[in-house]
Amino acid sequence: MAKKTLPKAIRPEAAPPGEAADQLAATQEAAKPTSARAAAAAHRAVKPEPAAPAPRVPPDRHRAAAKKVVERFSLWGGAAGLIPLPFVDAAAVGGVQIAMLRRLSQIYQVPFSKNLGRALIAGIAGAMIPASSVIGAASVVKGMPIVGTAIGAVAMPTLSAGATYAIGMAFIQHFASGGTLLDFRPPDYREFIKAQKEAYRP
Repeated sequence: MAKKTLPKAIRPEAAPPGEAADQLAATQEAAKPTSARAAAAAHRAVKPEPAAPAPRVPPDRHRAAAKKVVERFSLWGGAAGLIPLPFVDAAAVGGVQIAMLRRLSQIYQVPFSKNLGRALIAGIAGAMIPASSVIGAASVVKGMPIVGTAIGAVAMPTLSAGATYAIGMAFIQHFASGGTLLDFRPPDYREFIKAQKEAYRP
């Protein structure tokens, strides 16, 4: 039996390959539940966020001002060492160092206590042995007539200025790292103080 050929007007035409694929995708997309389509769209819209940069350690913005304070008080410490009276000169130097510590505490916004500051400076003096012993000897020798006064007048200012500078730089280092007077340990800064004292140039 011969197969009949439909007239061209009613013969179904095949869609081009590209259009067929688009129609199939649209049909499948329409067949998805609404929630599934929304989830798929949200997944496509969300992009991974870039990784946050590593936090940077803020620079010590107080250091320049604090170092100027230390340098100024070091000169005052040397001037106090010129006092010709034994022990009075050492007490004056200690007063200069306490005033310096108060000013550094203000710069770094650290609570200050005069009694605690005095105790810490005394502890630093102990950590600076034999340097502190030399300062004491330079003060005592001023009691000797003529020769002792001359020797003390030369040695005491230099030693006092160097010690004041080293103490100030130690507290700058401590405050810049987030420390306070309460957690300052003089033995921890023994080598640092020694190096700063040797590096000091008036």
